[in-house]
Amino acid sequence: MSLASATTNSGRGASVTVNSPKFVEWSGQVIILLALTLLALVNNYFFGADLSSDTLNYHVYAGFSALNDRFAYDYFAAGPQAYFNPYVYAPLYALMQTKLSALAISTILGLVHCISLWLTFELAVVVCPSHVPRTRLIYGGCAAGLALLNPIFLQQVGSSYADVTTADLCLSGWLLLASAVLRPSVARVVAAGLLLGVATALKLTNAVHAVAGIVVLAMAPLSWRNRARLGGYYFVSGMLAAAVAAAPWAYKLYNMFGNPFFPLMNSLFRSPEFTTGPLVNFRFIPGSLAEALWRPFSIVKPVRMVHEELRSPDIRYAALAVLAITASLVSMWQRWRRNANQPTVALDSSVAAGSVLVALGAAFAVDWTLWLKASGNGRYFLPMASVAAVLVVALLAQIFSSRPKIRNYLLMALFGSQFIQLALGTDFRWDSRVAWHDRWLDVQVPTKLKMEPNLYLTMGVESNSYLAPYLAKGSGLVNISGQFAFDLDSANGRRTDALIHRYSTHVRLLIEAGSPRDVKPWLQVSRAPLDDVLARFGLHVDESDCETIVAHQMPLSVKVDYSATHTPAEPPRDFRTYMTCHVLPGGIDRRTQRNLKKVVDQALDRVEDACPQLFQPKRPYTEMVAKTGTRRYLNTDFIAWVREDTIRVFNPMTGDPVYVLGAASSWAAASHALICGRLNKHYFVRVTDSVVKP
Repeated sequence: MSLASATTNSGRGASVTVNSPKFVEWSGQVIILLALTLLALVNNYFFGADLSSDTLNYHVYAGFSALNDRFAYDYFAAGPQAYFNPYVYAPLYALMQTKLSALAISTILGLVHCISLWLTFELAVVVCPSHVPRTRLIYGGCAAGLALLNPIFLQQVGSSYADVTTADLCLSGWLLLASAVLRPSVARVVAAGLLLGVATALKLTNAVHAVAGIVVLAMAPLSWRNRARLGGYYFVSGMLAAAVAAAPWAYKLYNMFGNPFFPLMNSLFRSPEFTTGPLVNFRFIPGSLAEALWRPFSIVKPVRMVHEELRSPDIRYAALAVLAITASLVSMWQRWRRNANQPTVALDSSVAAGSVLVALGAAFAVDWTLWLKASGNGRYFLPMASVAAVLVVALLAQIFSSRPKIRNYLLMALFGSQFIQLALGTDFRWDSRVAWHDRWLDVQVPTKLKMEPNLYLTMGVESNSYLAPYLAKGSGLVNISGQFAFDLDSANGRRTDALIHRYSTHVRLLIEAGSPRDVKPWLQVSRAPLDDVLARFGLHVDESDCETIVAHQMPLSVKVDYSATHTPAEPPRDFRTYMTCHVLPGGIDRRTQRNLKKVVDQALDRVEDACPQLFQPKRPYTEMVAKTGTRRYLNTDFIAWVREDTIRVFNPMTGDPVYVLGAASSWAAASHALICGRLNKHYFVRVTDSVVKP
């Protein structure tokens, strides 16, 4: 029973009395959902503020760029993520501009995120075969409760992540589609297409949910002609909504790069400012059919890099797989008994509700398959996690409809097991816990930098683009060394060089300097590698003009140890210090590095060709810093580097060992055979012959 339908009598339009069953159902629904929402918000309070690396790397910047045209000032300010559709992050940035506290902002966002729980309740009521208010309340309450116990949902409630925000749109669309199975309606189907189209435009990973949604209509108990008609309405409305929602940002990207989806789909549009190889992050995509079939059960284990980057064990998918198999076996058994002319009790007490359940189940299976093939990342599966909760409750209720005690015991065991997983095996924030403070971000910028527009050249995998709103109006950011590095000889370099000449004498370096507030000693040690990077653009550090920016109430930043031998522990702190120095024309003599880079490029090119499945997209730019050449591979997270004529490769995300592939000079002279591949989430690579200096 929806909230709207509980307010009036369908027959005469009179108000529902306080003692009526409909009022009891409506009030019970409100009480249950308010309690679940309150529980989610209380958990958000105890988890602490959300300052994840993605928040600082591009979420804040995206909201800033959505409300401020940055194309004239910035270039890859947040790496490739700077050009994802930013409008979904605009509310976060708008709230940050108010006087609201960080907790108040997070609570507002959390209330929006908890709409998913209300939608899950409504979807479960649509599937419920009974019209008894108490039964419908149990259906909806259990499904919404299971949706709340999703570890990834709890991680994202009140956070800056768009996954949980757009999940509301996706779930609304699927709720309308499920309702259209019960009561076919062009209006419902068109509205569903519009919602899922907008969700896809705001975050492209939602496309799999939009595509799988058409399976719900395909399974509706209608003639093929009516199914095709409704499917056509759904497709056209979805495409139209996606086009309209994406058009403003796509137009800007097309004018800038010649690719309206930049940096995605560049193998089609072939902008020279990004790789033209396929861009697919294999971090969570199963490496084999066996691994894909085992995924619902591997998610149960509380380990990192399976469901997502954090520990987020979830028993619900394994339970759903077992229940689906059980339901199939029961259905086959009942068919056999019917064929033998023996009396049987159907699984469904309502044919209509059974049709919705079958449609949702089939669509979920298609969605799961598409999701595993596209990303396998649990953060992108949040809408379907709620659908899974509905399916689990519905299958339990129907399989054990004649044995309610077993059903109840199994349901309690499921809730208890998932609660234990949450309590003992889940990471609820991405970085170290940060206490709540008055502001979401507390950045202290010198007066000079607030008044003087500069072009800031940043370095690091964490772009620190969240600092952009705190700099002087008219300032620009370019991340010249990070996830996607480039130099002066590339199309990216020419674009950067034009910005450097436009800002003329107002160009500065901006880089995190660690915990010391006095960066002078740090600069003396780091000067050489910094100049190595700046030399690609004919620049060097001017030590006479340096300033510091301090960001308070910060978690420790992400550090990657490229020697992969030991990462020294940093002392606890709650701030980050950034050094920014003026840069001057006249870099170091790069002739020696150019000669070394030729050898490194030849060697790494051959390594890539010997194992293309591990090193992709191929031919990224080789950064030469302190006589070390480094390449980053966006699809597989691999890093390859050459130091002292030795090639090493390493995946910092999986914890795999460092693999030594021999002498770069030997690889530059001739190719060698490699044995490489992936087993579950782990990669391996080794040389099959001797690779030594010639």
